[in-house]
This record gives sequence, structure tokens and C-alpha cells, in this order.
Amino acid sequence: MYPFSLSLFPLLLLLMFIFSFLSIPSISTNQHANNMESQELETLFKIMESMSSDQNWRISHPNPCKQTSSWLGIECKKSNIDNMFHVTRLDFGTNPNPTCKNTSTFPSQIFQLPNLESIFFIQCFKYIKTRITFPKTRILSLSLQQLSLRSNPSLFGSIPPQISLLKSLQILTLSQNNLFGQIPLEIFTLSSLVHLDLSYNKFTSKIHDQIGNFKNLVGLDLSYNNFIGSIPNTIGQLGTLQKLDLSSNSFTGKIPESIENLHSLIFLALSNNKLSGNFPKGLIKLQSLQYFLMDDNPMFIPLPVEFSQLKKLQELRLASSGYSGKIPSSYSKLLNLSTLSLQNNRLTGEIPVEFSSFSHMYHLNLSRNFLDGVVPFNSSFLKRLGRNLDLSGNPGLCFNPPEANGVYVGVNICGRNKNSSIIMPLKKSEASYGVMKSFFLMFVFCIMALYYLFFFV
Repeated sequence: MYPFSLSLFPLLLLLMFIFSFLSIPSISTNQHANNMESQELETLFKIMESMSSDQNWRISHPNPCKQTSSWLGIECKKSNIDNMFHVTRLDFGTNPNPTCKNTSTFPSQIFQLPNLESIFFIQCFKYIKTRITFPKTRILSLSLQQLSLRSNPSLFGSIPPQISLLKSLQILTLSQNNLFGQIPLEIFTLSSLVHLDLSYNKFTSKIHDQIGNFKNLVGLDLSYNNFIGSIPNTIGQLGTLQKLDLSSNSFTGKIPESIENLHSLIFLALSNNKLSGNFPKGLIKLQSLQYFLMDDNPMFIPLPVEFSQLKKLQELRLASSGYSGKIPSSYSKLLNLSTLSLQNNRLTGEIPVEFSSFSHMYHLNLSRNFLDGVVPFNSSFLKRLGRNLDLSGNPGLCFNPPEANGVYVGVNICGRNKNSSIIMPLKKSEASYGVMKSFFLMFVFCIMALYYLFFFV
């Protein structure tokens, strides 16, 4: 048996060599799968070197898609096509992501990362003026779904029309930059767009009718720009829209009648524009609406009764818009209302008694109007709102003493005389004058009495 075992030893060595040789490709393939294609890797390093000086990226992260060598702010996925890892997301500008150096400019190379899905530049371009640019060679990032450029004061210029090449784009956020000019017509071909935010820039001109092409849009924010003209009637074609913010522009005319088609609308902001005229009759069809903000518009009409039928309303802001007449008592049907702002208008009459039943109200501002009568709120209502209740600037309003204890909302205390008319308390100056007048009359009476006793008794 022993000699036979020795004779097998060379065979065992041969088998071990063969198995070790066969295992080499397996190890090599595994290492290869954790690496990126050399051209994509070089593009990534160029982007990192131009954007951030936090570290030497080539040395610190030679294999960025490998877990042990990756950094916060990068995400990778392995492709089923080539069995290699590709960069799918990059975040710049805010900790813990790579910060941007002072000399950073917009890197057009990002559009040459073939599998990039999301890119974020937040507070990156602060010192050197830069524009959104696309590479002169072929664009590879056709899978890009989210492009977010926020709070970059040195990012200026217009939106390049080449953005229409990003057909997979779903979220485009370009807020709080210094972009200007018109919205390029090419942008309206992005049929996959779900969210568009161009707020806090310097865009001008009218909104094109082609905005109705965004059939899948859920959020549209064009606030704090210089848009002019009327709100296009095609806005009513955005049937899936949930948020519409057009505030702080120079829109004129009426709210378009087609807005009644936005059945999914939850948030509507039109404040600080030049809108006027009557509200559309179909306003009551917005039964999903929870927030309606329309301060600072030259409306000069009575408050629309139709608001009382929007049962889900939580916040209604109609300040500084010239509304006149009485506050509709039917607004008390808005049982979910937590904020009502009607200050600085021309409202008259009494505060509806029914308002005292607002169980969710936490902010009520009726200041600087022409309201009169007794404030109908009890002490528990006043305590709940506290400083969030403002009734000042209504000379005809007053509180009954029991409810007024320990409360200051800019309204005087009132009482009732025999004729049940409201008696406003004297001002301090008036009260001083009254005391002096009483002393003077008493002095005159005493002199006359002494004169009578001296001469006639």
C-alpha cells in the first residue's frame, strides 16, 4: 500500500497545479468587475480634480466603485451588460459630500459618464462665473434622471437648448442661481419630466403655451423670477400637477378658467403678482387643494364665497389685495383650516361668530381692516392662538372684559351702556384731560359757594 500511495503523489501535484491555474481567471474576473472602464474612470477623476480639493482622489480612491475605496457622495451600480461598475450618482457641495473649491466651474464632463442617473451641485459655484455647458463630443449620460443645481450665485446665463437631449430627465432643479433669459422651447420636449423648479432666478418673458406638454408633471415652481404676461390657459392640461408655485413674478390678468382641471392640485401659490379680476367659477372643483396663497395682488373684489367649499383647505392667505365687504361666515365650514390671513384689506362688518368654532386654527390675522363690533372669541381660543392672533388696526373692534384678561392683540376693551352701544375706553391723554376738567369745575363751584355765603348770608 505504501509504495502505491507514493506513486500517486506526482499526480496529486499535477491536479493541484491545474486547479490553481483554472482559478486564476475567476479571481481576475472578480477584480475586473470591481473596476470601471478606464475611460470612465479617467473622466471621473478629471471631474473630481476640477471640483474638489478635499483630497487627492486618484490616490485616496483608486477604485471609486469598490466599497472599501468609495467616498460619501458617490454611488455605483454593476451593469448586466458588461458586468462592470458604473457611476450612477454624484453629490457635491454640502457635507458629508465632497465640498467645492473656490475655483470650481461647471464640469461639462458629467454628461460623458455613460450611466449617470443623478447629479447634485449645491453651493458649489460661488466665486467664478460659470454657465451650464454640454460637451462638444457625443453626450453619453442619456440615462440621467435628476439634475439639481441649487444655491450657486455664480452660475449665470440661460438654459442651453441641449438640455432637451436628456430624454430620461425626470427632475430638473435649477433654483437659487443667477440664470436669466427665456425658458428655451426645447425644454418642453422633455416628456418624462415630473418636477421642474426654476425658482429664485432672473428669468423673464412670458410662459409659453407649450408648458401644457408636461403631461406627467407633478411639481412646477417658477417663483421669484421676472415672468410677465398672463398665466397660459394650457396650464390646465397638467392633469397630474400637485404643486404650482408662480408667486413673486409680474403675471397679469385673471387666473385662467382651465385651472379647474387640476383635480390633483394640493398647493397653489400666486402671491405677489399683478393678478386681478374675479376668480374662475370652477375653483370649487379643486377639492384636493390644501394650501392657497394669493397675497399681494390688486384684486379689489369681495371675498369669494367659493373658498368655503374647499373642505381640505389648511392654509388660506389673501392679504394686501384690496378685498372688500364682509368676511363670509361660510368660511367657518373649513374645519381643517389652521391659517387664515386676511390682513391689510378693506373688509368691513363684524368677525363671524362662527369663527370661534375653528378647532384647528393656530394662525389668524385680520389686522388693518375696517372690522367692528365685539370680538367673538372666548378665552380658550385666545389662549390657543396667543401671539398668532392679530386683530390690530381695526378701530371699531373691542374685547369684552372677561375674555380680554391677559390678552393683547391690538384691540381695546369694551363695555356696554344702557343703550347697548359699545363704549371705547378713553386714551391716556383723554383721561388726563377729563380729570383736569373735573378739578376745574369743582374749583369754580367752591368759589361760587364762598361768594354766595360772603355777600348774601
